[in-house]
Amino acid sequence: MTSTRPLRADAARNRELLLAAAADEFAEHGLDASVADIARRAGVGKGTVFRHFPTKDDLIAAIVIDRITALNAVGEPLLTAPDPGAALLEFLTAAARQRQERDLSFLLEAGELNAEVSQVRTRMYEIINALVDRARDHGAVRDDVTGADVILLMCAPNYVTGYLPEAPPDLWRRYLAIIFDGLRPEGAHPLPQPPPTLA
Repeated sequence: MTSTRPLRADAARNRELLLAAAADEFAEHGLDASVADIARRAGVGKGTVFRHFPTKDDLIAAIVIDRITALNAVGEPLLTAPDPGAALLEFLTAAARQRQERDLSFLLEAGELNAEVSQVRTRMYEIINALVDRARDHGAVRDDVTGADVILLMCAPNYVTGYLPEAPPDLWRRYLAIIFDGLRPEGAHPLPQPPPTLA
């Protein structure tokens, strides 16, 4: 676990460089990305990496926390948006855009789930559930859709386009639109199974 004490300006800059470099390396090479390559990309020594992140799991956790925190920052103000349906779509768009720019979803299962990762992820789930509840209460999504359904659908637009290496970069928007139309109450048919419960 990394320290929560405030960092000096140069240390904070190095940390940001390391997180960006590590995200790029993991996106390109998966979990085989080496600390040496991350340090080289960031323009620092390996010792600097280990001063900030004593283990590879600490580095992975920091990337995951950064990404989820960015999504939570999008979601928090949407909880009081005047149009709950548009707010839910805006959040899902931000999540899909983040994944399109750099898909690091596999890191959630790769490193040890420390308390801070668990905390920010729990908050993200709370935000999504609240956005879905508001949209459902306002008739923007069907009555039988839950937050768990939407959480599981979040990765779908990018997952689909991952099968098309030469796909236009914004093709995910097509599938997000199809998914969101499926959440709307118009023309909805009863769902064949109850919603799942997520831990």
